[in-house]
Amino acid sequence: MSKKARFGVVLVVLAACSGFLFPTLQWYFLTDAQTRQRALSSREQIKEYAVQSAERDLADLTRLARAGSDEDISARYAPLVAAARQNLSYSGRPAPSRWTAAALVSAFPVKSEQGFVLYARPLMEQTYREAVLKMKRRQAQAVKLGLDLSGGTSVVIKADLSEVTKGVPDAERAAIRSEAMALVLSTLENRINRFGLSEPVIRRQGEDRVYVEIPGLTDRDRVHSIVMGRGVLAFHLVDDDATQKLLDHYRNNPQGTFDAAHQLHDLSLVPEHTSVLGVYRKDSYGLDVRDGFLVVKKEPALEGRHIRDATVSSGRANEPLVLFDLDHEGARIFSELTTKEIGRRLAIVSDGKIRSAPAIREPITAGSGSISGFSAEEAQNLKTALRSAWLNVALEIENQQVVGASMGEESIRQGTRALVWGLCAVLLFMLVWYQEAGVNACVAQLLNLYIMFGVLSAFNLTLTLSSIAGMILTIGMAVDANVVVFERIREELALGKSRGAAVCSGFERAFWAIMDSNVTTFIAALFLSVLGTGPIKGFAYSLAIGVVSSVFTALFVSRLMFDYGTEVLHKKTVRIGWRIARV
Repeated sequence: MSKKARFGVVLVVLAACSGFLFPTLQWYFLTDAQTRQRALSSREQIKEYAVQSAERDLADLTRLARAGSDEDISARYAPLVAAARQNLSYSGRPAPSRWTAAALVSAFPVKSEQGFVLYARPLMEQTYREAVLKMKRRQAQAVKLGLDLSGGTSVVIKADLSEVTKGVPDAERAAIRSEAMALVLSTLENRINRFGLSEPVIRRQGEDRVYVEIPGLTDRDRVHSIVMGRGVLAFHLVDDDATQKLLDHYRNNPQGTFDAAHQLHDLSLVPEHTSVLGVYRKDSYGLDVRDGFLVVKKEPALEGRHIRDATVSSGRANEPLVLFDLDHEGARIFSELTTKEIGRRLAIVSDGKIRSAPAIREPITAGSGSISGFSAEEAQNLKTALRSAWLNVALEIENQQVVGASMGEESIRQGTRALVWGLCAVLLFMLVWYQEAGVNACVAQLLNLYIMFGVLSAFNLTLTLSSIAGMILTIGMAVDANVVVFERIREELALGKSRGAAVCSGFERAFWAIMDSNVTTFIAALFLSVLGTGPIKGFAYSLAIGVVSSVFTALFVSRLMFDYGTEVLHKKTVRIGWRIARV
């Protein structure tokens, strides 16, 4: 490879690593602790923060408007100013030269202060929400710390797939198991998010296991209550008359109908053998939001265990449809139900929440049906809810480990100290023993670590104590490659060759020795990453990355520095060890 090509490859690799590392540097070094903590909070906490911040800002704004303040507020309320400019442009009015609170309020098509607040609150809330979610996305791109460094709980959960594959043909069994595990992952994520836990790591491990990391949570009992259990889905008939009466009562007495947990204060408001359940939808935070209520029969008209399949399709007008199939017993029950209850609504209830309440339009006797009347996203959510009833999998905790936050901080200090001292010792040895050539080795070592962290960030891998151990081992291996090259160059110099010829021959002779030793190490790392679990995988990943990066820096970066000294600085000698070789 020519020197220009080698230089170009080095620049491309370093530029790529800089791009991969930028989110990590931005997150850990350019973001204050309060912003990081807010981004790591749960979506419920983010929503609470955005709502409270928007209400606080609007309260300040209306107070300034009432006081007639002439303060320029365009910077603090930039989103509202942008919306106000648009409103003024549509109405043909000029924008004010100075954006005061009164000028901003008057730019909106509302007649009262309360109307302005209702109009402006979603804009301000969206601003705060998007700012936090942007930081959350940045954190997702940064190198993450493992539980042994940050503290928290890790759980290995086994899914019992025997029930969902019972009676399934062998040809379809693998697909059913895969889909069941996908629903297990989705169910666990929903449960953990519902409990307000921050940034969980949930990934499949093998065929029937799930690995869960919950940073900051060290309560074993709470973890057990979150991850265990099975979801419940059923169809309940809606009592429309009771719903209308309760709705009329709620309109006249909105504060006294339900308590904070959305439970009725007065149970006599609804008939016996009925219950009031909330109708839920997903909001802009991805959270379930209560969007109304229905009075339904307590006894389910059809249990979810009778559902055999659910898919999303399109109707004649290209509207989303959710199609579902029932087993033999379910088909019989559903046929009798839909024949008898035409015109009534049938609520689909999942974990105590109404996901949909379609009306029964005609008898369904074929053992399959369709549900319409919602968006594509809502159709996908409903399909997932229906399939979760069919692929209902029992979970069992196989292994659970808890690491305290103080232990994590101590691990960070010890791991960082070991890495820094190991690097300094190696660099000092190379400088003392190989002198001028040792400078090349030191630069190559630093770039080696830089590339390793860049690759960790690129593949979104987690930094653990075992990963740090792999990096420390890589430092020694990278030095070994440089030592082999330097000794070969010294041998060529001893034969009387010039600096340029000795460097060229030295790298050529050292190439296969370096490749042989590193390829065997790389193969061992691959086997560890495939067969190992937990800490062993972390060690194997960092070792494999380190092998590749150390070979690259030894053969490309170090060679480039030697060539620079020869052809640009016009050096005639090279100091390798305690001797100076001359032409």
